[in-house]
Amino acid sequence: MKKVFSLLAIIAIVLVSNCTEIPENNDPVIGIWSDVEVTAASKTSKGGTTIRKEWIFNDAYLGRYHQKSNGSITFKTDFKWSYDNDTYTISYPGTDMEDKIVSMKASAEGSSLADSQGNIMALRE
Repeated sequence: MKKVFSLLAIIAIVLVSNCTEIPENNDPVIGIWSDVEVTAASKTSKGGTTIRKEWIFNDAYLGRYHQKSNGSITFKTDFKWSYDNDTYTISYPGTDMEDKIVSMKASAEGSSLADSQGNIMALRE
């Protein structure tokens, strides 16, 4: 009798695990977005500074944010993102960074993320 119950339990586990499916997220924001700021050399510093901000969006509504100065990572954190009414909300839990509300804009040069005033936050790579 134990063998019958074990067999039924195994069949039930297989059926339940095959019935659940993870929904596929095909949101167009998934991928790498970046913003690069370059400052020229001044009288006090010989070389200029390049600051690169990078957002990596994944399909689990999470992502990774990096800030690099002259190629070295100076700050990195995880973020959460959501999509509602043609806008994306990016929040950085555990940091003092403010939430960003952006929308995706498409142009001949490519896609960009812009805030509500139209200022470009990042470009798709």
